Amino acid sequence: MAIEQKVRLVEELFDRLEREITTFKSETSLHCLTGCGKCCSKPDIDASPLEFLPWAFHLCLNGKAEEVLVALDHSSTSTCHIYRPLSLLEQHNGKCSDYRYRGLICRLFGYAASRDKYGELRLATCKIIKEDQLENYNNAEEAISKGLYIPIFTDYYMQLSQIDYRLATTMLPINEALKIAIEEVLHYYAYRPFPGDLKTPA
Repeated sequence: MAIEQKVRLVEELFDRLEREITTFKSETSLHCLTGCGKCCSKPDIDASPLEFLPWAFHLCLNGKAEEVLVALDHSSTSTCHIYRPLSLLEQHNGKCSDYRYRGLICRLFGYAASRDKYGELRLATCKIIKEDQLENYNNAEEAISKGLYIPIFTDYYMQLSQIDYRLATTMLPINEALKIAIEEVLHYYAYRPFPGDLKTPA
């Protein structure tokens, strides 16, 4: 399958997830705090290269792939390369520098569920939301137990694996996943021209 087709399929999956999360947030009133980047600043986030393929493709279209790859190769931090903290003293406050192209893990956390050992759905969200929005959180958990639809981590990663099993099931520290995503796109186009309708930077 061509890279551009994989990118389109991943983006279609993300668009569907975005609609589901928007509905879930509307139903539960749960929301992230403005400017909070605590989950993004964690140093131990794992991700798959496939979920960042649209990001890598976007970089390639704009002639920035090699530059970012060099930066990743020389980076000594394990915090996500795309995350931008406000300052060295405020690592937990910041934003994603390429929010449109964030990965699947970034989209799911906070508004998706995993199954506990009894097979029950449990909302996977952060301590800040649980504590600061306790009533909404408890109401959401109750609604989920009564059948309120919520995206499920394993379901979405399974759908991702149907696009490219290898790239979707290779879970790595997030910056390693970013590097492999870029390398996949660069290797693919090393001896291929960009499709005619994609030559203009996005």
